[in-house]
Amino acid sequence: MTITIVGVGLLGGSFALAVREKYPKATFLGVDASSVHGQLALAKGLVDDMKPLAEAVAVSTLVVLATPVNTILDLLPKILDQLPEGATVTDLGSTKQLICQLADQHPKRAQFVAVHPMAGTENSGPGAAFRELLPGKNLIICDREKSAPDSLKLVEALFSDIGMKLFYMNPQEHDLHLAYVSHLSHISAFALGLTVLEKEKDEQAIFDMASTGFSSTVRLAKSSPQMWAPIFDQNRLNVSQALADYIEFLQQFKGLIDGQNVKDSFEFMTKANQIRRVLEGIDRK
Repeated sequence: MTITIVGVGLLGGSFALAVREKYPKATFLGVDASSVHGQLALAKGLVDDMKPLAEAVAVSTLVVLATPVNTILDLLPKILDQLPEGATVTDLGSTKQLICQLADQHPKRAQFVAVHPMAGTENSGPGAAFRELLPGKNLIICDREKSAPDSLKLVEALFSDIGMKLFYMNPQEHDLHLAYVSHLSHISAFALGLTVLEKEKDEQAIFDMASTGFSSTVRLAKSSPQMWAPIFDQNRLNVSQALADYIEFLQQFKGLIDGQNVKDSFEFMTKANQIRRVLEGIDRK
C-alpha cells in the first residue's frame, strides 16, 4: 500500500506516524509546497520520499489531503482527474460543505471520502507532528453513501486501526456544529490575544502576571492564520451566527457587571458551569 500525504504538517504527519506503526510495510510519499517542510518530514520519518504531486498520485493507493481548506478546494479536482482506478483520496479539512459540493461535481466522486479528524494543537508544520495526536480522538465522515464501498472501507479501516472513533453526519451538520465547538473558540482566542496585546503594551508584565488560566485560554491564538483564515471564510455563515450568539452573551455579562448585579452574575456563571457535564462526558468516551 502506498499512501501519499499532501501537506506534511501537523495533521498529515501525525496521521503518517500513527498509520506507519500499524502498517509497517506501507510506503509513505510526501508532497509539500515547502522544500524545507519536505526535508524535515524526511528527517522525522514522516514519509519515505518526497515527490511531485502528479508522480505521487500516479502510484498511490490512498491520497490524503492535509493542506489548508482553500488549497483542498484547488487540489481535489486535479487529484481526482489523475487518480488511478481503484485508488482513493480523502481530505482532513475542518470544513466540509464546500469541499463535498465540489467533489459531487466530479465523475470520480465515488473515489473520494470526506473526513475530519477532531484533533489538533496550536502548533503547525512537520516538526509539530506526533504519533499520539489522533488515537483516541473522534473522526467525522461525511456523505459516506456517496463513496465507493472499497474506498470507504479503506479509510474507515485505517482510522479505526489507529484508534479513532468513527462518527457520521452530513456536511451541513458538520459545519454548523464545528462553528460552535471549534471555530468560535479559535476566534475567541485570537480576539483575547489581540485585546491583551493592545492594552498591555509592557510584554514583560504580561509574562510575569499571566496565570495558567490565561495561558490555556489564549493558547489557540498561536494557531496558524494560514490554516484558520480559509476555514472562517468557507464556514462564514455559520461562524457569523455563532459569533452573534456569543456576543449576545458577552453583552449580557457586561451588563450584569456594569450594573453590579452580583446575584444574576452568579447565576449566569452557575448556568455556564453545566458545560462540565458535557466535557466530562467527552472525557469518558
